[in-house]
Amino acid sequence: MPVADSDFLSACRCEPVARPPVWFMRQAGRSLPEFRSLRGEGSILDAVRDPELAAELTCQPVRRYGVDAAILFSDIMVPIAAVGFEVEIVPGTGPVVNRPFRARSDLTRLRLLDPVADTPYVSETVRRVVAMVDVPVIGFAGAPFTLASYLVEGGPSRDFAWTKKLMHSEPETWFALADRLAEIALASLRSQVEAGASAVQLFDSWAGWLSRADYERFALPATRRILGGLAPFRVPRILFGVGTGELLDLMATAGADVVGVDWRVPLDRAAARVGPHTALQGNLDPAICLAGFDAAGVAARRVLDEGHAAPGHVFNLGHGVLPGTDPAVLQRLVELVHATSPRRGAMGR
Repeated sequence: MPVADSDFLSACRCEPVARPPVWFMRQAGRSLPEFRSLRGEGSILDAVRDPELAAELTCQPVRRYGVDAAILFSDIMVPIAAVGFEVEIVPGTGPVVNRPFRARSDLTRLRLLDPVADTPYVSETVRRVVAMVDVPVIGFAGAPFTLASYLVEGGPSRDFAWTKKLMHSEPETWFALADRLAEIALASLRSQVEAGASAVQLFDSWAGWLSRADYERFALPATRRILGGLAPFRVPRILFGVGTGELLDLMATAGADVVGVDWRVPLDRAAARVGPHTALQGNLDPAICLAGFDAAGVAARRVLDEGHAAPGHVFNLGHGVLPGTDPAVLQRLVELVHATSPRRGAMGR
């Protein structure tokens, strides 16, 4: 059964917590020797299609670190690959599309997702993880802008030139693409929640490369469609992006219960931008963990102090765990966070 109550879920809902909750984006990854040993070589898409393997990889960091949530081992491109759009995840590069999306006719290559037929392994992995751990399981998907950027650019980009060209030269095509990707993401997230996920995170990793005007016009409506479509499930909805400091107030209007913040904006400033009814997640710079626990601990205490300004705070990194991170540093960070008093006023209200 999904976890109904925990400090993580309470913080997401801006409710009292016994101790600050913590988990790490990309906590199941190459920084863990047990992950490298079990994962081996081969495509991540193949690993995701093996529920037994994916469930074990999801649970490894929960056992090692004692984090307060397990995020599903998967990839934002899994639903895209499952509907037959030709994409592969290249180690060291990321998603690569051999025939990028460039015209409205390309929509015929991007059909809607049927989770039962297309991604049954994802739901099975969620069910297995729910049975294996006693912490909430976080399902996730990619937001339409970030997914579209990979499809249009053909892979990772530094300037998102083709994506912005499509948005401004063929807005009708762009909105049709964004709507299709929103439907795919929503179908995927619904299936994960129905399988037992207690919360969801929508990754709009590259939204920070948009101006406020372009984010509000071209990205926000499809994001609202996804998060609004999840409202009947009453699970916490987290929205995260990189470089989105100037977009935080807009992101808070998307229907998210929690807004993820990268390391560039102090959480007290972020709290002022999102308002009094939205929790925050973040925001330790993942690179500081490479400097050892002494440096990471000082920075983590600052994050925790700044997080007091938010009505709810989930400690996390400002992006994913870097592969060279010493697991012992993350272990000690979890211990530090759990030993910290909850935010002022969180107990006994």
